[in-house]
Amino acid sequence: MHLRAGSLRPYGFSLTHLNTSLDSSHDKNLDEIRSLRQSLETRVLKSSAMSSLPIALDAMGGDHAPAATCEGAVLAAREGIAVTLVGREADLRRELERFADSSRLKITIVHASDVIGMDDHATVTRKNKNLSINVAMNLLRQKTVSAVVAQGHTGATLVSALFGLGRLPGVERPAILSNFPNKTGRITLVDVGANADNRPEFLQGFALMGSAYVSAMQGNDSPSVGLLSIGEEEGKGNALTLETYDLLKVTPGIRFHGNVEGRDIFTGTVDIVVTDGFTGNIVLKAAEAEAKVMIGWIKEALTGGNLLTKIGAALVRPALRSVADKLDPNEFGAQPLLGVKGLVFIGHGSSNARAVYSALKFAARAVDAGLLEKVASRLEVMTRKLETTQIPVETP
Repeated sequence: MHLRAGSLRPYGFSLTHLNTSLDSSHDKNLDEIRSLRQSLETRVLKSSAMSSLPIALDAMGGDHAPAATCEGAVLAAREGIAVTLVGREADLRRELERFADSSRLKITIVHASDVIGMDDHATVTRKNKNLSINVAMNLLRQKTVSAVVAQGHTGATLVSALFGLGRLPGVERPAILSNFPNKTGRITLVDVGANADNRPEFLQGFALMGSAYVSAMQGNDSPSVGLLSIGEEEGKGNALTLETYDLLKVTPGIRFHGNVEGRDIFTGTVDIVVTDGFTGNIVLKAAEAEAKVMIGWIKEALTGGNLLTKIGAALVRPALRSVADKLDPNEFGAQPLLGVKGLVFIGHGSSNARAVYSALKFAARAVDAGLLEKVASRLEVMTRKLETTQIPVETP
């Protein structure tokens, strides 16, 4: 299969020197990553002391803020995670007073006078620098915190990150990534809501960023990538899927499996599933809702019967609790926004204290794993390879 002239674009770069074949060795690629690492770490990203910096939490975001955000921060701080609460100081101090040990924990407050409402348009974010999400992003831009966690307005968080931090080199569209529980453990789904309208090169970027994420956070240096479609065959799908398939087949730096169907998300056919943000968000919310319904059915079946059924329920409760934990979206609490110059994590607006706590722990893990550096390094190498890749062109 050959591509039409102009149908292959690198992720955020123009192809100006097409002179290198696609079969560059894996060893050469690793050498390029090593040679770039030092300059990337000093030029764009965090200092060696970044992991000791606090994590900024937009404490006014979400349906249950500031009560849930403050409680989640206390739970995380009790485990040694330093947290900077951003929001209306008087409100936050009043919430912290509910916890006797809060004054002894690594929790600081940065005042932000304004809050964006869940019904406000995301563009409001650009007009008010005093919004809590903007103040949090500014702290990250100034490198006084190591990451930002927000459970409020997703669109506002995206706008604030894009204009407050900027994109990583090579990134055209940032994406939200989700970790899905499945038969083999967990699968990475990207994008799950940052981009409703897409072009093939956007999904190419999602594949690259997803591969870098899995490498950094899971230690898998060669994850498989599947493209979500309505059939496994190469010719299945809509126009976006068909063009993206052709693009991913010849993209260096990813191990492209081919098309996957919705069921493959749960069977573990691949490590990463790439899709547009519109479809990904529907898949994510449908799966979360179904998981809650299934757990509810099981509880009803085990607790609504006779004495024998209730005895059986008591015996299997530990196993069921383990299954429920795997299906609970609060286990991660928030998901990373990949592609911006800073670690940003976006959670559900309905997040409770446990979700906030989990989000802060997840953010701390990402900081310690050097997620931002590794994503940037991989993108730098891959976009350079794309710039110098000889593209087969379909002749009329």
